[in-house]
Amino acid sequence: MAYDDLRGFLSTLEKEGQLLRITEEVLPEPDLAAAANAAGRIGEGAPALWFDNVKGFTDARIALNVHGSWANHALALGLPKHTPVKEQVEEFARRWDAFPVAPERREDAPWRENTQEGDDVDLFSVLPLFRLNDGDGGFYLDKAAVVSRDPEDPGHFGKQNVGTYRLQVIGGNRLAIQPVPVHDIALHLRAAEERGEDLPIAITLGNDPVMAIVAGMPMGYDQSEYEMAGALRGAPAPIATAPLTGFDVPWGSEVVIEGVIESRERQIEGPFGEFTGHYSGGRRMPVVRVDRVSYRTNPVFESLYLGMPWTECDYLVGPNTCVPLLKQLRAEFPEVQAVNAMYTHGLLAVISTRKRYGGFAKAVAMRAMTTPHGLGYITTVIVVDEDVDPFDLPQVMWAMSSKVNPADDVVVLPNLSVVELAPAAQPAGLTSKMIIDATTPVHPDARGNFSTPTKDLPEAKDWAARLQRLLSEARG
Repeated sequence: MAYDDLRGFLSTLEKEGQLLRITEEVLPEPDLAAAANAAGRIGEGAPALWFDNVKGFTDARIALNVHGSWANHALALGLPKHTPVKEQVEEFARRWDAFPVAPERREDAPWRENTQEGDDVDLFSVLPLFRLNDGDGGFYLDKAAVVSRDPEDPGHFGKQNVGTYRLQVIGGNRLAIQPVPVHDIALHLRAAEERGEDLPIAITLGNDPVMAIVAGMPMGYDQSEYEMAGALRGAPAPIATAPLTGFDVPWGSEVVIEGVIESRERQIEGPFGEFTGHYSGGRRMPVVRVDRVSYRTNPVFESLYLGMPWTECDYLVGPNTCVPLLKQLRAEFPEVQAVNAMYTHGLLAVISTRKRYGGFAKAVAMRAMTTPHGLGYITTVIVVDEDVDPFDLPQVMWAMSSKVNPADDVVVLPNLSVVELAPAAQPAGLTSKMIIDATTPVHPDARGNFSTPTKDLPEAKDWAARLQRLLSEARG
């Protein structure tokens, strides 16, 4: 099933028992964020949360933890809610192969129902804002899809970026935005500022569940997120034209905010409790001037709690980090079998691969660090053999404990780029990176004593299925 808007997905979640309505009155702080934080501790079947009785807000509809479990993530992709995570990643990779699927342009977008423009813009009158962590420097829009275009090639559809970037509300018509240098919007902003121009942007809130996924994917610079959304949905993604900027935006959004990132304007933004499980601190960041807000009647405000993993953020960006890395690596190294980069948005990645020759695994790891995502995120790569499942941590730990000779199999590369949010970076934005080669040496590498490994008995696979069936029957 392909969802055209957030509301359709929320209805499915409720039918599947994956949406919990909180009917009693709650405080905006700390109750909303605390509830979403707690949902992340429930585990794989955690529900989305719906609040419409929030003290101080007369007419709020707030959705949290929408992607915050593997069950909800499966339903977002139109899969049964009990689909195992490894199968979700494999299906994600299979659908990737259908890219590109051209979007479908539609008229009468529901977010055109209401408008604020110019001096009448007041985000506080449209959005029920609240802090997510008690140390945050203010209110944040952290699950928006931000649309920008390459100022030097504005007509190129593929170079129109749709990305997720944190936005701090610093006034009724002003936001501070953090464009990470490796991300496309930072390239767009740099090009605009070199020309002495503001950068027009559109910010969309409350999007369909697949658009929220693709907005966080590390794709190629000229690859369209809308065309990828179509591949993942199995149907063209519906888009509409934003009235002020003329940009392509999701048809089903709850709110569309249009304006510009003001050229060479900076203001303190932060601190903010980030996906790393640490506060990021305050830094001088670009400023957005909001010129128009379009929104549905009674808009649903969707927000994302993030902090110490696991939270909704980790479910949201797990497979969409793994699969691009897998595809990009396989294009040059077809021996690569699987990539698990679900830990802290891929700051650590586990890669399973066959080897051509001695030292091959280290070459794969170095290439992973130079992919579009790896440049700014991957700081540690663990490489394992093709018969080790990178999603099975006991298997990974076995490979590391039995096959790693630290003198030869651990490589540290100094002074490489990383997102400034990485708390271990020193200085911010720069770090050493590490490769751990936990593969079996192959010719001409003759180190170690690995010639007589044990293997699963041939009948073990059938017995595993048999035991699962018997256990299910015994539990009724």
